[in-house]
Amino acid sequence: MRESTALDDMICFQLYAASRGMTAIYRPLLEPHHLTYPQYLVLRVLWHDGPTTVRDLGHTLRLDSGTLSPLLKRLEAQGYLRRERDTHDERVVWAHLTDTGTALREAIGDLTQRLVCATGLTLDELSQLHQLLTRARQSAKGNT
Repeated sequence: MRESTALDDMICFQLYAASRGMTAIYRPLLEPHHLTYPQYLVLRVLWHDGPTTVRDLGHTLRLDSGTLSPLLKRLEAQGYLRRERDTHDERVVWAHLTDTGTALREAIGDLTQRLVCATGLTLDELSQLHQLLTRARQSAKGNT
């Protein structure tokens, strides 16, 4: 018999496995639009906030420029967004949705209800989970 690694007892492993599971829920919903989950997150920020600097996108998504730049480049190649240098400070780059990127919001729709159904959690349970994860993330931020 194989000795247990006790992964199921580790909170960090449960978070990791849950994150992978949640991403897998989105995959079949995003594939018809040729989007990855991280690309979808970029679009969500732009749908909500409108034109945003690349720096602010990175901060919001907690991604470094080495990870974010290729995401933006692929979204731009797909015609969902465009990047433009600021007219007053060329070091600042703005990300803007194109009409195609804006229309994609309607095509994808609200994935929240699908997520609720796929997890088997109630809205209250998802809300509690969100609150706990937010607190844990904010606490961990101070330790990194």
